[in-house]
Amino acid sequence: MQFVSRLYVVVGVSVLWAGLASADIPNGVKALEQGDVETAAKEFQASFDSGNPDGAFYLGRMFELGLGTEPDLAQAAELYKVAAAQDSALGQNRLGLMYLDGQVVLRDYAQGAELICKAAEQGEANAQFNCGAAYGDGKGVAKDPARAREYWQKASAQGHIAATNFLGLTYKTGNGIDVDVTKAFELFSKTAEQGNPMGLFEVALALEGGLGTAEDKIKAYTYANIAAARAHPEAPALRDRIEAELSPEEITQAQKAARDWISAAEAKAAEN
Repeated sequence: MQFVSRLYVVVGVSVLWAGLASADIPNGVKALEQGDVETAAKEFQASFDSGNPDGAFYLGRMFELGLGTEPDLAQAAELYKVAAAQDSALGQNRLGLMYLDGQVVLRDYAQGAELICKAAEQGEANAQFNCGAAYGDGKGVAKDPARAREYWQKASAQGHIAATNFLGLTYKTGNGIDVDVTKAFELFSKTAEQGNPMGLFEVALALEGGLGTAEDKIKAYTYANIAAARAHPEAPALRDRIEAELSPEEITQAQKAARDWISAAEAKAAEN
């Protein structure tokens, strides 16, 4: 496509796109959702030209994902570097992940963690999750479960599902910090209600064993059944194990509860 070459403009000579003075990132994202990659590229370019470094990040994502062009990780990395150098938290986080993975840049844990955690300090939820993971794994920073928990708490407060699950695991297992199975159950319940397979599975486990909540094998079966339907790899075995302890009447009750849960979730999704 003709517009593809123009995506390179952001790392070279800046060009203002005629008629796009009001361009912004949401307009570009909306255009992408509608499949209009050319307009999206122009919007992101114009946003960068008007002083928003996130424009470079979104152009980089287009190269990385091959939207309107062939996938080009090297060009994406260059755009992320431009964005990161101008304090785009989105650019810093994605470039940091590239350093951690060694994608078209040298694998460099210290550089990766520094970028990601810098983005986390700007309040970017994905970066807060990833910075927590860096501290949890000890990659690029000294291993520090307490700090990992702090970053996951920040991301969870913004509704980040993976961070909420990881935070739940820290309360469930401790790993050198305080254990609170009641808090863990509360956190997993939040993600379970959003249909997250890990949350559903962990709630089922807690209900089966009475960990952080009252033991309830019927509800445990219900949640394990839903988790299995949502492809959690360990859920089928858990469902079958609980089923072996239930009466036929209890199984019927639990399966109806699972059907009702799914129906309610689908109705809610349709409303949105």
